[in-house]
Amino acid sequence: AMLLGRHWNELHHITSRICGICSIGHTLASLKATEAAMGIQISEQDLKLRKLAMHAENLQSHILHLGFLVLPDLMGVGSVIPLASTNLAEVKIVLQLHRTANEMSKLLCGRTTHPQRLIPGGFSKIPSIKELTAIQKKLQDSIPNLQAVAGLFKSLEGNFPAFERETEFIALSDQSEYALYDGQLTSTDTGTAPVNEYLTYTNEYIVPQSTAKWAKHNRESYMVGALARLNLNYQKLSPLAQKTAEMFHLKPVCHNPFMNSIAQLVEVVHSVEDSVRLINEVEAAGLKGQPDYNNPIIKVKAGKGVGAVEVPRGILFHDYSYNDAGVCTKANLIIPTNQNQGNISLDMKALVPQVVNTQQKEIELALEMLVRAYDPCISCSTHVVKVDLT
Repeated sequence: AMLLGRHWNELHHITSRICGICSIGHTLASLKATEAAMGIQISEQDLKLRKLAMHAENLQSHILHLGFLVLPDLMGVGSVIPLASTNLAEVKIVLQLHRTANEMSKLLCGRTTHPQRLIPGGFSKIPSIKELTAIQKKLQDSIPNLQAVAGLFKSLEGNFPAFERETEFIALSDQSEYALYDGQLTSTDTGTAPVNEYLTYTNEYIVPQSTAKWAKHNRESYMVGALARLNLNYQKLSPLAQKTAEMFHLKPVCHNPFMNSIAQLVEVVHSVEDSVRLINEVEAAGLKGQPDYNNPIIKVKAGKGVGAVEVPRGILFHDYSYNDAGVCTKANLIIPTNQNQGNISLDMKALVPQVVNTQQKEIELALEMLVRAYDPCISCSTHVVKVDLT
């Protein structure tokens, strides 16, 4: 409803506010939908810069989730604060990489949250080669530190619950790369389809006990997110990312939802390596300058377009219809956490019998870890599980 009656050049700014962590992803999904509706093409250079922005967001989100939520769970402490005493080196690595990701987001998008420079048709301002090279060096320097963090997670591997429930995984996939920005809609059960057929995959519905929509496709539920992406794009991971996955014996198709956190760790390595590659390609092609406050000429017309990208928590869909004046007449957005609701519920039902005979605190921790493994959006992740054994 907040998009109806708004002009084509407003929607990406409005939708970026849906989520503070995934604001780049919402902006890009919105831009892709608008550009598809109006037949707008972007340059190869702008495509690479947008992919860099997506990597920045992945790094921002994944590193916080791993360092501030997953590690405390695995080490049996209530927050990251005690880890500053026991694992200060790793905590510093987490903070430094997050700072680099913030700098990368600001460089590409104008600020760390709610992008300003991403616009229909490209960018209002692009970074210089010097600025890109500086970020590239910081990313390269972080690789040995990432290996140290991976080593810490490896030492705690036994603390992940040995739980599996077979399910369907849905994500973008692409023949040429690990799909985050572009690709075909892909299921481990049914294969691929164009993204504009997303409604046949998501099939949203209402359940009595929830105010959020749920989704299902070939089964009663499906999973999106880092584990879904890895299960469908494993062969396209960067070399060091594949080695990191092999450290944890993580290969397709993994049905343990707790391993979504390790899939995020693998994606952190991939985002660092692939960002270095993309910057090399931009430099090799020669960065084509543009005026600051660039404003591409857009021929406004009626149309309908779907934009799909992979945000940290899974596949995100934006679907817009415009009239001849470029005013939005219809909009539909499907968010990753909503798509995961059914899978979380069924996982919880399957996990409870395995832990019900343990202590109450152990039951609570196992169920909270399960929900956190999906890395739900802030409004969902701030809730805690209260267990009543009476």
